[in-house]
Amino acid sequence: MYKKILVATDGSELAGKGEDQALALAKELNAKLIFVSVTELLPSYGIVVAAEWASSPVAFQEYSEAVAKAANELLAKAKAKADAAGVEAETLHVENQSPAQGIVKAAQEKGCDLIVIASHGRRGVNKLLLGSQAAEVLSYSTVPVLVVK
Repeated sequence: MYKKILVATDGSELAGKGEDQALALAKELNAKLIFVSVTELLPSYGIVVAAEWASSPVAFQEYSEAVAKAANELLAKAKAKADAAGVEAETLHVENQSPAQGIVKAAQEKGCDLIVIASHGRRGVNKLLLGSQAAEVLSYSTVPVLVVK
C-alpha cells in the first residue's frame, strides 16, 4: 500500500502524535519514513526584523544558523524514535518555504505516497484567523494526506 511516508514535524507535542501514528503505520506496512521540518525565511513578525537584518547581515546569518540547528535537532529526535522502532527513516529540513508548500514539494521530490500531518482541528473563525497548515497541505497535495488530531 504505502511505501514512502512523509511526516511533517515541528517538534511540538501535537506533531509528536503525528510522528507516533506514522511510525505505527510504517512499521505495519514496512514503509520508509521521511521526517520533514519546514522553516520560513522570515518569522511572521518579520518586517521589524527584516529592517535589522538589512543593516546587519551577521544578525541574519546567526538567525539562519539557529533555525537550521533547531530544525536538525528536532529531526534527529524523530529519526531516533524511528530507529528505536526499527523503521527505516531519513530527515529533511526545507528552508525558506511556507510550511504547507514545503511539505507538499518535499513529498513530490521524495516520491512519497502519503503525507502525515498533525492538526489542532480548529474550525470557524479560529481557523480563518490562525490558518491551518493541514488544510493547506490537503488543498495542495496530489497524494493522500493523513491528518492526526
